[in-house]
Amino acid sequence: MFIDIPRELEAALTDRSLPAWELDGSFLATSTMERYRTDLKVTPRFEETAAALRHALTGEGGGYAVLRLGRLSKVLGTDDDRFLRLATAFAAEVAVPFSPFPRWPLWKDIGVRVDKDPGMSSGIGYNAFHMDLVNASLPPDYTTLLCVRPDPLGGGPSILSDVHAAVARLSEGSRTLLAEAAYDYGTFFDLHGVGEECKPFPILDGSGPGEGFVRFTAKMLERSRLDQAHAAAARELADELVRGQVSFMLQSGDYLIVNQRRFLHGREALHSGQETVPAAGRRLLLQLFLRARAGNGSAA
Repeated sequence: MFIDIPRELEAALTDRSLPAWELDGSFLATSTMERYRTDLKVTPRFEETAAALRHALTGEGGGYAVLRLGRLSKVLGTDDDRFLRLATAFAAEVAVPFSPFPRWPLWKDIGVRVDKDPGMSSGIGYNAFHMDLVNASLPPDYTTLLCVRPDPLGGGPSILSDVHAAVARLSEGSRTLLAEAAYDYGTFFDLHGVGEECKPFPILDGSGPGEGFVRFTAKMLERSRLDQAHAAAARELADELVRGQVSFMLQSGDYLIVNQRRFLHGREALHSGQETVPAAGRRLLLQLFLRARAGNGSAA
C-alpha cells in the first residue's frame, strides 16, 4: 500500500509546473483535471504510478495507499504551489477532488491545538476510528491527508482498519443491531456536495463489502445517546477495528488516500509535551476529499 515515485518520474515532475486549478462550485473543474492529465501523462512512468495508486485503493484486498512524495517535497518544498498542484493531479487520477466546506479552500489545514478537544483531528489525543462526514447522505468516497510536517516529538501514527473484515467478525446479533437506524453523531450545516443530513442512521446499510459505507465513528460511544444494546454493538465493532488495525507514521510529503467504503482511519495520540513546541512547528496535515466519478460510486 506504500507507493514510491520512480526516480525518472520524480525528475520530470521537478521541472513540471502545472497551472493553478479552477473550481466548478465545490468540485475541481473538469477542464483543470483534463489539463493536468494532458500535462502529466507524457511524463515517464506517470500512467504506471497512477494505475498502481488506483489498484491499491480499489483492487482486491485494497482500500488505502500512501503515495510517497517526500523526495519531491524536499526539492519543491511542501509550501510551494507547484507541489500542491502535483498532489492534486495525483488525487484527480483517483476521483474528483472537492471541498465540502465553503469557508475553507480546496485543501484544508489540520494543525495541532493544545486547547482543542484531544480526541478531534486537531487535538493532541487519540483520534478513534471513524469515517469522515459520517452523518451525510453522500459522504466523500475518499478522504486524503497530505503530511506537511510530522509530530516533531515523534507521536501520532496513523491507524487504519478494514471495516468490512471487522464487521465479518461480529456476532449476528450485533450486526442486526448495527443495521437499525439508531445512531447519530455530529452537526450538519453549511456543507456542499455531500447530500443531506442522516439522523438517525444505520451503521450497516446491507451493501456488500466495498460497496456501501459502514457509517461508523467510535466517537459516538461518548458523544451520542445510545441505548445499552445499540451501544454494546457499536463498542464490539470499535474493538474489532482496533484488533485489525495497521499503524504507520506519515513522514513529510507522504500522501495518504483512504477509500471510505473499505477502510476507516484514525490517529494515535501525539507525543506528550506539545505545549513546548511552537504552534508553527507542530504536526501539520492538509486534507482533501474525493468523489468517485459517475459509474464508479457516487458521482459528483
